[in-house]
Amino acid sequence: MKLTVIGTGYVGLVSGVCFALGGHHVICVDKDEEKIKKLKQMESPIYEPGIEELIELNLREERLSFSADLQDSVRHSDIIILAVGTPSLPNGEADLTYIEGAAAEIAKAMDGHKIIMTKSTVPVGTNEKISKMLSKFTHHSFDIVSAPEFLREGSAIRDTLHPDRIVIGLDNPELEPTMRELHKGFTENVFVTDIRSAEMIKYASNAFLATKISFINEIANICEKVGADVTEVAQGMGMDQRIGSSFLQAGIGYGGSCFPKDTNALIQIAGNVDYEFKLLKSVVEVNKGQRFMIISKLHESLGSLRGSTIGIWGLAFKPNTDDVREAPAREIVEALVAEGATVKLYDPIAATNFRQQYDHPQLRWCNLPEEAAEGSDAVCLLTDWSLLKDIDLHQLAKSMRNGVLIDGRNVYSKEQIEGTGLVYHSVGRPQMGGLSGYSASVAGAV
Repeated sequence: MKLTVIGTGYVGLVSGVCFALGGHHVICVDKDEEKIKKLKQMESPIYEPGIEELIELNLREERLSFSADLQDSVRHSDIIILAVGTPSLPNGEADLTYIEGAAAEIAKAMDGHKIIMTKSTVPVGTNEKISKMLSKFTHHSFDIVSAPEFLREGSAIRDTLHPDRIVIGLDNPELEPTMRELHKGFTENVFVTDIRSAEMIKYASNAFLATKISFINEIANICEKVGADVTEVAQGMGMDQRIGSSFLQAGIGYGGSCFPKDTNALIQIAGNVDYEFKLLKSVVEVNKGQRFMIISKLHESLGSLRGSTIGIWGLAFKPNTDDVREAPAREIVEALVAEGATVKLYDPIAATNFRQQYDHPQLRWCNLPEEAAEGSDAVCLLTDWSLLKDIDLHQLAKSMRNGVLIDGRNVYSKEQIEGTGLVYHSVGRPQMGGLSGYSASVAGAV
């Protein structure tokens, strides 16, 4: 099949590369001509393990191309995939400016029947708006399909090629064979439904996963007070097939481009139909407060932070990505600066992106995790990069001024900590260094 993918962010680029790998001819379109130039040189604008190798392979096999010319690309394709951004507006609603603009351009470029497939995360009813916009600008026939993505940054290629399921929303049942053929080889688990339900499935899925994260973090905070181990609790819970073990890792909360945006958007979607989503509002509130647990544990260990030096390990919202959108590190670092600390920052991939968004004279940028720890009063692990799991903790303790280690992702085991001399705090593991006095109210005081 001949495809045009509009947008070369995580969703668009990964989808385009993977569809090309499946044997389809794909044109990835972006208005940013500099980005297109780099892609033609096999330089990916996003950090995603394996993406550049697949770009090179598909270019060599002539299944993939890149263009800034949307009109020409649309005319040479049968299926047009919308994968542009839907960022949050100040009120939490999804901004559909890019979607609407792309739809208008597609309509004006159409020279025959096209299938318009939306992979961007959009509020319920958006595809109907797209249909009306297309009808406004073109007399050619078309079909609309909703095919929300469920990829995770850092494992996006694997998630696209080997998904748990593929959701297809359509109102024309005659399209089902075409959609199944398009996704052939990815998975046999294809769920076909109506368009509005497909749109809602994406939001409901992300909201539920965010709920699991906030729930286990609340359990972790209780575990610290009652002497239970949240890792053991989560393991025991996860053995129940009705619950499952995924997304039950206690820590400093979720971030990134999806969960914060989609939970807020779903709250607004509910509000627009006069329904208050109380549960999801609490999930968001818990997540916002959880990251400030780091500050509370620093206070317990060091007292005032004014004049202290704090090392930070990890700035990305999760490992294997350079994405710092809504990363907990941002608010934690800002809080440390506000309290008068000098902050030494390290991340193997995301430091440049973080620095573009936030810099300050009290920040020191480091090239190695050991550099961020040397001479520091405390080190806070905020992103569980695999290389941090192998740090020599005995040597770490010797290089620090005060050997306080706040493990915000429960990376280290009791065996690794014993004998190091470190004052160690984890999340929800009191026998590993819990926090007896933590209260969610602390977050509001920072």
